[in-house]
Amino acid sequence: MKTKRLLLRSWKPSDLEPFATLNADARVMEFFPKTLIREESDELAQKIQEEIDQKGYGLWAVEIPGICPFIGFVGLHAIDFIPGIEIGWRLAYGYWGQGYAFEAASAVRDHAFNTLHLPELLSFTYEGNIRSRRLMEKLGMTRNPKDDFLNPKLPDGHSLSPHVLYRLQAPLAL
Repeated sequence: MKTKRLLLRSWKPSDLEPFATLNADARVMEFFPKTLIREESDELAQKIQEEIDQKGYGLWAVEIPGICPFIGFVGLHAIDFIPGIEIGWRLAYGYWGQGYAFEAASAVRDHAFNTLHLPELLSFTYEGNIRSRRLMEKLGMTRNPKDDFLNPKLPDGHSLSPHVLYRLQAPLAL
């Protein structure tokens, strides 16, 4: 999938090192329980690519052609604890604030509705993750506080447990 500045694609072995660097960056992983060591990062990349291979969609690697071969991922993911498909992203810190996440996520949103014909997209994050929440809203997603939840993948009482859930319905066909 191409946008004006980006290429969203399957993963390559050369993505593993910069992905591990991204996952080891405390700024990028601020709203996750911990940073990842290389083995955990490689395992995550393998699972991501397997989902792309199995379902035809997933968290695609993002590159800036001619500038940077890997800046992170943006894409779709089948959630295992909430029924639905999530739109998500994780970019290297050096590429924040330049509109890349919105550009890629907009293309993924459009692909989800126009090509995959998904009825709805979900996105969620820790309630204090204002940057991601702003991006969700910029994509047209809305939040109903009744949908907020405690992340079941975190221990009871964990400080990052309170999560907000955003939704976006597919546009009605004309």
